[in-house]
Amino acid sequence: MRSQRFFNLLTLLILVVLTAGFLIYTKVAASAYIQRVVVGLAISIILVVSLNLINGMTGVFSLGQIGFMAIGAYTAAILTLPLSMKEVNLPDLPSWLAQVELSFLPATLIAGLLAVIVAFLVGLSLMRLSGPYVSVATLGFLVIVQVILVNWDKMTRGSRTFSGVPPFTTLWWAWGWTILTIYIGWRIARSMYGRRMIAVRDNQIAAKSLGINVMRSRLLAYCLSAFFTGVAGSLWAHFIMSFSPKSFYFVETFSVITMLVIGGMGSVSGSILGAVLITVLSEILRNAERGIAIGPIDIPPVYGASQILMSIIFILVIVFRPKGLLGGREIDFNRFWSWLLPKRGEKAIVPGKEVS
Repeated sequence: MRSQRFFNLLTLLILVVLTAGFLIYTKVAASAYIQRVVVGLAISIILVVSLNLINGMTGVFSLGQIGFMAIGAYTAAILTLPLSMKEVNLPDLPSWLAQVELSFLPATLIAGLLAVIVAFLVGLSLMRLSGPYVSVATLGFLVIVQVILVNWDKMTRGSRTFSGVPPFTTLWWAWGWTILTIYIGWRIARSMYGRRMIAVRDNQIAAKSLGINVMRSRLLAYCLSAFFTGVAGSLWAHFIMSFSPKSFYFVETFSVITMLVIGGMGSVSGSILGAVLITVLSEILRNAERGIAIGPIDIPPVYGASQILMSIIFILVIVFRPKGLLGGREIDFNRFWSWLLPKRGEKAIVPGKEVS
């Protein structure tokens, strides 16, 4: 009998090798524009998989996750900002912070941990709510973060652009964190904690009757989601290198939620699929709205058309596929192995043919 664990590890190894090959090809042969798109895709996947932990696994529809991205971005940016830049851009920093200049990895980990601390403190109250109440409350959290960022001049430069962030985010950093996020999200979904989260999502009363602590399950998902969202914020800050509080508001929130809903809530595979589809479509539409020529037909520039078309696609998916493209299911690689390597005495299952 073949070991299921062996095939799971083999599948994981193949996916990692294919991803590494794709990244090597992108680094060597692709243009700088394509490389930036691939890095942006990695950050989007982290955000969507992180959001799936709370929205998809527990059923708590959070609208404030981008607030943790903002916390991660500003925290890591302040910690890695060169001392000479701090004297110019942030002259009023506390003395203990003004003399700190960390490397990328420690700053990113601290950013994620700070997001976890905030999520824990906020989640003690918010995770007791359900339905539309928790959505409105998490949206309020996002507004609070925005107000703090705009008014805390000493730490964030207020509404002005925060610039001078070192360009530490590379293909390897971005996709290294992406693979780690996907793996942890996949493992959690199949663990005891993941089953508890899904039970809480499906039926709170039944979950409580089985002895599941609803508050604890939600809070765990919320904190894990906040950690990886904070990490994504650090990656994004060191990729863009200059940003402002308005970068972390409704537009980014709508974009990430669109990716999650289109791919399928509750599915790690759906989160990845949604992020890939929306990122690719967004880039195609963004280039097309500048005006294109199709044979003898010249289509004039229509700026803003990409956002309108993305909204239409979102509405169509909600109407015709309310559970997303994967419907909350995962891509089953075990069926592929069963078809490729049937057990002794069995015939391979060929699509479109009956097994006699």
